Amino acid sequence: MHDTYIPKWHRELELFSAVKPLIILEGNVLDYYRYPVQGSIPEDELVSLPRYLHAFLQDSGYQQVVFYSNLVGFMNPYAPGMTEHFASLNGGEVKQGAIPAEFKGAKADSAPNIIRRAMAQQKAATASVMELASHYIVNPDRMDQQDVNSFNLLLQSALSAATVRTPQGRRQNLLILMVSKLNDLPAWFYLNNPVCKSIVLEAPDREERKRLISGSAFPSFFDSTVYRTDMPYYQQHPEELERLREKFVGLTEGLTFTELDAMRRLSKQECTPIRDLCAVVDLYKYGIKENPWETLSMDSLRTAKQDFEKRIKGQDAALERTLDVVKRAVTGMNGLSSSSTAKPKGVLFFAGPTGTGKTETAKALAEKLFGTESACIRFDMSEYAQPHADQKLMGAPPGYVGYEAGGQLTNAVKKNPFAILLFDEIEKAHPSIFDKFLQILEDGRLTDGQGHTVYFSETVIIFTSNLGMYVKDALGQRRQNVTMDMDYPEVEKRLRQAVDEYFKLELGRPEILNRIGENIVIFDFIREEAGQAILRSQVDKIIRRMEEQKSVHITVTDKAYEQLKSAALADLSNGGRGVGNQVEALLINPLARWLFDNGVTGDADVTITAFDTAARPPAVQCTAKEDPAHA
Repeated sequence: MHDTYIPKWHRELELFSAVKPLIILEGNVLDYYRYPVQGSIPEDELVSLPRYLHAFLQDSGYQQVVFYSNLVGFMNPYAPGMTEHFASLNGGEVKQGAIPAEFKGAKADSAPNIIRRAMAQQKAATASVMELASHYIVNPDRMDQQDVNSFNLLLQSALSAATVRTPQGRRQNLLILMVSKLNDLPAWFYLNNPVCKSIVLEAPDREERKRLISGSAFPSFFDSTVYRTDMPYYQQHPEELERLREKFVGLTEGLTFTELDAMRRLSKQECTPIRDLCAVVDLYKYGIKENPWETLSMDSLRTAKQDFEKRIKGQDAALERTLDVVKRAVTGMNGLSSSSTAKPKGVLFFAGPTGTGKTETAKALAEKLFGTESACIRFDMSEYAQPHADQKLMGAPPGYVGYEAGGQLTNAVKKNPFAILLFDEIEKAHPSIFDKFLQILEDGRLTDGQGHTVYFSETVIIFTSNLGMYVKDALGQRRQNVTMDMDYPEVEKRLRQAVDEYFKLELGRPEILNRIGENIVIFDFIREEAGQAILRSQVDKIIRRMEEQKSVHITVTDKAYEQLKSAALADLSNGGRGVGNQVEALLINPLARWLFDNGVTGDADVTITAFDTAARPPAVQCTAKEDPAHA
C-alpha cells in the first residue's frame, strides 16, 4: 500500500464490482488520481481514471480489460495485447491497435453487441469500460430507436453476465460506464435495476488533499534550490509547517487533483518560497493580481472609524460592529471556528431604517479596503424577484437563452475577485436565490452556468434590508414596529427579532441566518444631532464644490442657516436621504435659479441672507459681489 488511506469511491468499487455486473461511475471522471495500491503505477503519480481502472481491474483478477470510446472503438493503451485477445474471443477486427465499433444500432459489429458477447462468454474474466458515456446520445429523454436498442443491449448484457473461474477466484464479467452526470443516461437504464450500482466520484476530500501536501509529493511543489534553502527552518519549526499545510488544505477545498497538480507545477515554475505556498492558490484562482488584503495598512484601519464618521453620521454602534468583522478578516481570524477556510472574508447583514447610511457604509468600506468605491459592486435584489432569477445572477445553463453571457454576479467576481458585494434589499429576492447564497457563504465558491468555478474567498458580502420596520398584527394589517421615540437598544432588539422571524418562520431558511451568525448590524434612526451633522456636511460640500468648479464663493449667514436647518430637520423619518432631498429642494434648486436669473456664472462672491421656505417653489435671498479682477 502507498498508505492506509483509500478513497471512499475506491472501496465502494471494490465492494460492488464483486456483486454487480453493471457499475456507473459518475461525477469527477475527468480528473487524475493517485492509485493507492503499490504495483504497476509509481507511488504518488497522478494518473487518469482509465489507467487507474486498468490497474484496479487487473489487481482484482480480471484477465481482459478493454476501454471503449465511440470515436475510436475498443482498445487498451496500457496493455495493447489485450485488444487482440478481446477481438479473438468476442469478435471484431483490430485496425491500428483498436477494434472500430459504432455505438448505435443492433448490427453484430456494433459496440453493444460486442459487449454483449464479452459479458456472456466464460473463457476469460472480462471488464469493459465505456469512457465518456455522457456523449453517446444527445438527449436521454428524446432517443431514437437505435439509441434505445443500444442501451437495451447493454442492459441485457448486464442481466445475463457470466461468472468466470480465475486463479484469484470467481469473477463476474463487468461493464463500467463513466459519465459526468447520472441523468446523461436514460433513467430506465439505471432506475430499479437490480444489477446496477452508481458510484459518485467527488473532488478530493480534506484527507486526500492533506496527504498530497504532506507526503513524498510535497518537495515537488518547490524548485529544488528553494526547497533545500527553506526546508531546514521548517524542520526546526514543524508547527509552522503544519499550520501552512492546514491553511493550504482549507483554501483548496473543492479543487480537483488535476487542479492541485497544476498548482504544484505553477508553484515550482514560479520558484515560490515555502512560506508563500498559499499565495499560489490565489495565483491559480485569480491569475496575476495583487492581493489588497496583503497590502492593507494597519495604520489605515486604526483610523477607519474616524474616517467613516466623516461620511456616516450617528451610527457609532453600527460602524464599530462593521469594523470588528473587517479587522477579524485582516488579522486572519475569520473562519477560525469553521471547518472551511475558503469562506468569504466577511459577511454582514445591515438592517435598519431607510436613509441611515447602510449603502454609504459599504462604499466607505470598499474605499478603505480596496482604494476605490468602485470595488463596491451593488445588486438591487428587487430585480431578482422572479422565478429563475438566479440564472441572471449565476448564468443560464447550456441550451438556454443567455448562456453565452454568463451571470451578472459570477462575471463581476471573475473580473474583480477582491470586492465588496452589496446585495440591497435582500428580502425582495426570489427564495431560489437563497440556495445559491447558502453555497457562497458556506463554501466560498459557486459554479456558473458555463461550468466555471467562481471563488468568493477574497470578498466581503453585505446584505442590506429594511426588515422589521413594519410588521403585521393579528389581523394581517401592517403596523410600524420601531419609531424614532425608541432608544437604540430597543430598536436593535426589535429589528433583530424581526430578521430572525423572517428567516426562520416566513422564509423557512434558518440555515441562512446561521451562516450570517452574529454579524447582523442594526443602524439607528437619524436623530437630531446626526441630522445636524449631515446637514452641515452637505452644505459645506456644496460651498466647497462651487468654489472649486466655478470660483463662486458662497457664504450662508447664521440667520439663513438656522432657517434652512429648521426646515430640513423638521422631519427625519426619511433619514439622511431625506435631509439630502431637503437640501436639494431648499438650497440647490433656488440657488441655481438665482444664479441663472442674475447672470452669475463664475468668479463671484455670493451671500445667502435668507431662505423663503414657505414660497412654492422655495426661494433664496442673495447678494452678489463680482470679483474685482473679473469686473
